[in-house]
Amino acid sequence: MLRPDKQLNLSATFDAFPYQLDAVEAVKDLEYAALFHEQGLGKTKIAVDLLLHWLTEQSVDTVMIITKRALVENWRQELVTHTHLKPSILSQDRKHNFFVLNSAARVILGHFEVVRSEQERLEMFLKTRRVAVILDEAQKIKNPSAALTCAFHDLREGFQRRIIMTGTPVANRPEDIWSQVYFLDGGEALGEDFEAFKSNLSLDNALHQDIERQREFADALGSVFAKLRPFSVRETKSSTGIELPDKIVRTISTFMAPHQAKLYDTYREEARAEVMQGGVLTEDDAEAVLKRLLRLVQVTSNPGLVDDSYKEEPGKFSELYRLVREAAEDGSKVIVWTSFVQNADWLCERLSEFGAVRVHGELPIEARNRAIDDFKKKDGVNVLVATPGAAKEGLTLTVANHAIYYDRTFSLDDYLQSQDRIHRISQTKDCYIWNLICEDTIDSWVDSLLRAKRLAAQLLQSDVTQDEYESAANYDFGRAVTEILNPTAEAT
Repeated sequence: MLRPDKQLNLSATFDAFPYQLDAVEAVKDLEYAALFHEQGLGKTKIAVDLLLHWLTEQSVDTVMIITKRALVENWRQELVTHTHLKPSILSQDRKHNFFVLNSAARVILGHFEVVRSEQERLEMFLKTRRVAVILDEAQKIKNPSAALTCAFHDLREGFQRRIIMTGTPVANRPEDIWSQVYFLDGGEALGEDFEAFKSNLSLDNALHQDIERQREFADALGSVFAKLRPFSVRETKSSTGIELPDKIVRTISTFMAPHQAKLYDTYREEARAEVMQGGVLTEDDAEAVLKRLLRLVQVTSNPGLVDDSYKEEPGKFSELYRLVREAAEDGSKVIVWTSFVQNADWLCERLSEFGAVRVHGELPIEARNRAIDDFKKKDGVNVLVATPGAAKEGLTLTVANHAIYYDRTFSLDDYLQSQDRIHRISQTKDCYIWNLICEDTIDSWVDSLLRAKRLAAQLLQSDVTQDEYESAANYDFGRAVTEILNPTAEAT
C-alpha cells in the first residue's frame, strides 16, 4: 500500500451532471461494475469522478485507465482538464514502462495492446499494490478467443476494482457482451460457457423462416439485462433529462452510373456462385455472408476500389457533393464517413474545395490528430472524411452537425459510435444523419441488417420492452440477401 500523499489535490475541476453523479454513487463501492451509458453522455467524467473518489477514500492505491491506442492522448487531455493529476503513461517503450510500474503513480494510462505485451510485469505489479482498472470502449475485448481478451481475463482477479465502459456493449452481435462481463465477474452472471450463452442469440439469415426461433431469440435477448442489473448502469439520451438538439436521420436514394451497374452485375454473379447453392444461402450467419459480399459494397460505393481503370463518377457522388455544398453554404461543417481507406483519400481529394481533411487507419496518429484539430478550429476546413475504425470513438466533433454515410458495412458499432461524434453534450445545433443508399443493391440489405441489429441491442440493453421489440422486429434481411443476389428469382 502506498502512503497517502498530503500534497495530492484530488478535487475535480468541473461539476458533473446529476445523472453522472448518480452513476458514480451507484458503482463507487462495488468490486466490479459496467457503465453502459449511451455514447455522447460523458462517461469520461463519470470515470474521472470515480477514480478521484477511490483515491480520496484510499480504497485503492492506483487506478489504471485502459483505452484504445488512438484515444490515449485524448484521455490524457481529459485528465488534465478535469483533475489536478498528471497520469503516467504506459507505451511500447518497455524501459519507460519499467519505471512507471515501479513508481508511486496514482493514475496510469495505457492502451489495450500494451496490457498484453506487459502482462507478465502487470501480474507482478498487481501483487504489490491495490489497483483499480477502468476499461474504456470495453467492446475491444468482445471476442473471448482473442489473445488480447485472454490477457485481460487472466489478469482479472488481480484488480481490486474493475469497471468496463462502453456505449455499445452489444457492439455488433448480441453475444458480444459475454466476454466483457466475464472480465468483471468470471462468469457469475452470464455463465462460464460462451458457446452455451450465444446458442439462442444468433441473429442469422435463417430467422425469417422460423417463427418459433424468433420467439426464442426475443426471449433470450430479453433475459440478459436482468442478470446485469445489480452491477450495471445504463442511461440513454432520452432518459437523462438533459436536452440535446434533435437528431434527424434521413435516407437519400441514389442510382448507379451505367458502367458501375455493369460492374456490379458482374461481381454479383460471382458472389452468387460463392455463397448460394440451389438458390439457398450456403451460410446462415449474416455477417459471414456479408464479409464475402464486401466487394459488392465496394462497387456500390466506388468501383475504383476494385477496378483501377474505372473513371466514371460513381452514382452516389453527386448527392454527396450536393449535401456537402448545401451544408457549407449554410455555414455548417460536415463529417463524411466511409468504410474504406482508399475511399477516404479519394473523397478528400474530390472535396478539396471545401478544405477537406482526412482521418484513417493508415495515417500516423499525429497526422490524424492534426487533421481533427484543423477541422475543429480552422475556418475554411468544412469537411472531415473519416473511416469509423479510426475516428468513431472518444472524439467530440460537435463543431459539425452533419454526418453523411457514403457507405456502410455490417458493423452496428461503427454506425452508432460514429454518428454520435456530433450528437452529444456540447452540441447546440440540430444534427442530420444522412445515409446514401444505392437502390437495388447490397446497400438495402446492409440497411435492413443494421436496423435489426439496433433493435436487438436495444432489447438486450433494456432500452425497449420485449413487447416493443416484438412489435417492431423485422427479419427480412435474411430474405433480402437472396433476392439481391438472385433478383430474377421469385421471392419465397
